[in-house]
Amino acid sequence: MPKNVQLLIIDPQNDFCDSERGTLVVKGADADMRRLVELVRRVGSQINDIHVTLDSHHLIHVAHPIYWQDKSGNHPSPFTIISAIDVQEGRWVPTHKSWLRQTRKDFGALDYVEALESNGKYPLCIWSPHCLIGSWGHNVYPPLLEALHEWEAKEFAAVNFVTKGSNYHTEHYSAICADVPEPNDPTTQINTWLLKTLNSADEILLAGEAASHCLANTALDADAFFSDGSFARKLVLLSDATSCIEGFEDRYDAFVDALSAKGMRVTTTTEYETA
Repeated sequence: MPKNVQLLIIDPQNDFCDSERGTLVVKGADADMRRLVELVRRVGSQINDIHVTLDSHHLIHVAHPIYWQDKSGNHPSPFTIISAIDVQEGRWVPTHKSWLRQTRKDFGALDYVEALESNGKYPLCIWSPHCLIGSWGHNVYPPLLEALHEWEAKEFAAVNFVTKGSNYHTEHYSAICADVPEPNDPTTQINTWLLKTLNSADEILLAGEAASHCLANTALDADAFFSDGSFARKLVLLSDATSCIEGFEDRYDAFVDALSAKGMRVTTTTEYETA
């Protein structure tokens, strides 16, 4: 029986990959995507499904400067880390004051940063506004998009695009669920359809940006859902088709160590061969 091979590409978008115009460029991402293009063209006939996740934010977002302000009304600079104690003591508060504490509808900003510290995944880091819905930066990096269209035409199949991140009040690194899911927003909760589809694969090729954040978090969340380790054993990380945000390399190393110990294989786009 032919092997079911699926390719999962995390956030291959202009704002991350275009080194000249992107607003949150991941160093090396443009070269990552060009190597991935060559893989898609080389082994595309052996790939059953391609999934592409898309970071999809509004300008007003918990990880963008405009969401927060200090006592003087200044917004934080990109790469500012906001802790629970910062919010508790009023060093940073939501620009929209009613968003500080939980309401019947929304998770409060203080509740959010406290929950982040409890789950221990990532601190709240402020990023330059990126992947804004409808913008150039939200689009798939053109060389890869061209290769994906070629694959669709040759295989008469559709790429599955998965959006994430449109809720104002929670970061959504992982394509599986938001960092802190909101009870009243299904888009922040576990994407069971994606998990079920990926679980039907015999092998899952993993690439995309950034290795330290959205890629690592997606893989770790999916692995946690399948607690028997079966998901990790299907993963093939294409290490030359992903790069870290500088300064966060330890997050990537920890992810690789954790899932390699469970059976994840690490290779490159040029070394990979389907069985």
